[in-house]
Amino acid sequence: MAGLSKDTPNPTEIKLHRKSRLLEISFGDGKTFRIPCEFLRVYSPSAEVRGHSPGQEVLQVGKKDVNINHIEPVGNYAIQLTFSDGHNTGLYSWDLLYDYGVHQDKMWQRYLDRMEEAGASRDPVMGSRALGRQPGSR
Repeated sequence: MAGLSKDTPNPTEIKLHRKSRLLEISFGDGKTFRIPCEFLRVYSPSAEVRGHSPGQEVLQVGKKDVNINHIEPVGNYAIQLTFSDGHNTGLYSWDLLYDYGVHQDKMWQRYLDRMEEAGASRDPVMGSRALGRQPGSR
């Protein structure tokens, strides 16, 4: 994991609002971001979501009601989030969280556009069958 940018302020407070499903992060420069759990889940920095190289990103569907069950500090540079759907492999560095806070409106719109293009839904999928590509489709 690359080191932190010397320009990124450290968080001064991290609060989970379970009812509204928001992670509130206050940074040393006075900025506070309220980032939805769904946003953090669909933009997880894990290889499972991002893929192993550009263009391999996996669109996360049905995550509208996801929440964070646990927050684990990782050294002095990141947190690991455990989501209510069991996902827990992404490390959220202070740099990443700050960047997400600054760009979340644009990133969220890009996610909604990708969902629409794929004909997918943010609503949880009932049963065990997840939305996905049909065999033989591209």
